[in-house]
Amino acid sequence: MLKQQHQLFVFLLGAFDAIVVAAACYGAWGIRRTLLTEPPLPDWESYFKQPLVLFAVPITLYMLWTFRLYRPRRDRSLLHELVQVGKASVGAMAALIVVLWAVGSGAIESEPRRIDHADQYVVVAGRALDAGRVQLMSLGVLLPLLLGGHRALARIALREVRRRGKNLRHVAIIGDGRLGAIVCRTLDRNPWTGIHVSYFISHHETSSRPRCANRPVAGGLAELETILSKFPVDSVYIAVPTARSAIIPRVLQRLEKFVVDVRIVPDVQARYLPQSMAVAELDGMPILSYRESPLYGLGGMQKRVIDFLGAIGALIVFGPLMAIIAICVRLGSPGPVIFRQRRVGLGGETFSIYKFRTMYHVEDEGEGSLAWTKRGDPRVTPVGRWLRRTSLDELPQLFNVLRGEMSLVGPRPERPELAEQFRESWRGYMIRQHVKAGMTGWAQVNGLRGDSSLRKRLQYDLYYVKHWSLGLDLRILWMTIFKGFVHPNAH
Repeated sequence: MLKQQHQLFVFLLGAFDAIVVAAACYGAWGIRRTLLTEPPLPDWESYFKQPLVLFAVPITLYMLWTFRLYRPRRDRSLLHELVQVGKASVGAMAALIVVLWAVGSGAIESEPRRIDHADQYVVVAGRALDAGRVQLMSLGVLLPLLLGGHRALARIALREVRRRGKNLRHVAIIGDGRLGAIVCRTLDRNPWTGIHVSYFISHHETSSRPRCANRPVAGGLAELETILSKFPVDSVYIAVPTARSAIIPRVLQRLEKFVVDVRIVPDVQARYLPQSMAVAELDGMPILSYRESPLYGLGGMQKRVIDFLGAIGALIVFGPLMAIIAICVRLGSPGPVIFRQRRVGLGGETFSIYKFRTMYHVEDEGEGSLAWTKRGDPRVTPVGRWLRRTSLDELPQLFNVLRGEMSLVGPRPERPELAEQFRESWRGYMIRQHVKAGMTGWAQVNGLRGDSSLRKRLQYDLYYVKHWSLGLDLRILWMTIFKGFVHPNAH
């Protein structure tokens, strides 16, 4: 019954999507007629035969299907769906442009003709665009906005229905331990999913407890088939502890006898998992990507381009100031202007980090090698104290960015001896080395500098690695302008 309801829902959703796409096409047509003076307006019959709809509707519906926007995924957030809608819209527009080019530009004219009048063009960014391009650009804006709004309203309506106990999906959880209880409580805290936990099945052969997380434990694995036959559910969540993970293949084989969806919840803390796991296949062997650098592929190349251009621009802007600082450091106390120290970067490799010297120079002893600096540290020079307070001593690291040893944004690099110490005492510390060290980072713009909590700083660094994106980098750079230079913890 539930699957029949889903098929009906998909049909209705697709029909409404088609209506929204058609509305976007006519909206783009209306914008074209408003911006351009074209002779004369078509009658209603030709208006409703506006040919762009004939291409846009099937192409967009296919793209929505390709991006799996018609599959039932109650555990996906609204934000994830809107992102997928945006990707599908971009793909649809690209395909539409190719199709229109293939069939001829007349496909976006109600009556194919040559445009010879200046009032049939609109100037955008100093460039004259004809009527067809104006219409396509308008559609490119309207399509994701209308589709996103339509999907958001549908999600909100469904969530309200599910909160009232309708359109529920009943599930059983295999595993009555700590992990199973966490799964149950998580689903209970998110009633918008419409996923209701009916009962537990113990991950032992026989049940040793009557209830778990305020739900009944129907029995153990020895009674699995009997329980599922007597109390049918729509889905099964496998949440067994790591010590019992060997039973999973056998459980999956036994679940093949039932028409239920099966999901596996790993016994791993979420902060140690990537934002999304990728599943690959090599000669029939499935491979689950548990952890890898988020900078592989196009994303890493884009980040490197931004780093290079950003470092060049920053050196041009701050070049005169850096020259003045160098003179002040030289006159303030004897010793080199630039201080070098070994730090750990991407992949655990070490490099020499550059900073303006802020301490009194001591032969054969690196600056701050014995301990972190503290507020009022006597080793810091008067000029160095001002540089540290304003974070201007970090400007030479722009050359580290140019050399590819650092990035503009990333976890702050640590000394090798401290990194070796932290890797043993702080679980997950070395995950920071999956990305390049940065001049500024998510922890720094949130005030975690100086003598702030190392545990809290690590949590912010791991968050950055897990959720890395170019958008997050740009956000951190923007926040650095206001929060990254002067801060009470900088000393």
